[in-house]
Amino acid sequence: MGTLKYAILGLLNRNAMTGYELSKEFETTLFEFWNAKHSQIYPELKSLNAAGLIEYHVEITGNVLEKKVYTITDEGRRDFLSWEETLCPIQTATKDESRLRLFFLDSASSDFRLQFLEDQRQQHQAHLTHLLENQQKFDTVPPKEARAFSDYLVLRGAVLREEAALSWIEECLQLANQRKSNSASQKNRA
Repeated sequence: MGTLKYAILGLLNRNAMTGYELSKEFETTLFEFWNAKHSQIYPELKSLNAAGLIEYHVEITGNVLEKKVYTITDEGRRDFLSWEETLCPIQTATKDESRLRLFFLDSASSDFRLQFLEDQRQQHQAHLTHLLENQQKFDTVPPKEARAFSDYLVLRGAVLREEAALSWIEECLQLANQRKSNSASQKNRA
């Protein structure tokens, strides 16, 4: 079991949840820095249950709808806290398709290069706007003992990351436009 195990244990350490609610947390709360698909979460829940780290009870909703509500066990909490209270190395390399495409952008036409960079700028701007809207739910920085403090720190990191990415893309656009102008000037001189 990898890090997904601890993401699930951490969520269940906060609140009892159904598999559906866990999936929603990965889509909303954790999506900025960790993702997991529905098809990954349910097998992991089964493994965690078999290992005695979580347990569940069945709730009946309506006449027939059954749902499993998962909770962390004492053993699961100990395992999670052991992981949580261990220092870890920073993650410097991630898979980023847009940066991979940018790396090979010299293969594309000059017009597409600018189109690609402009599209990236617009996407980063839209994402930054979304993050800043999320940040408005915090009137002030929460107390460091509150759960919201950790949420705030991660959100601030996402805002700063997007601001840096947007600044970098704008610099890329500026450099690309300068190169385009320089190439045009050299052709006119020839």
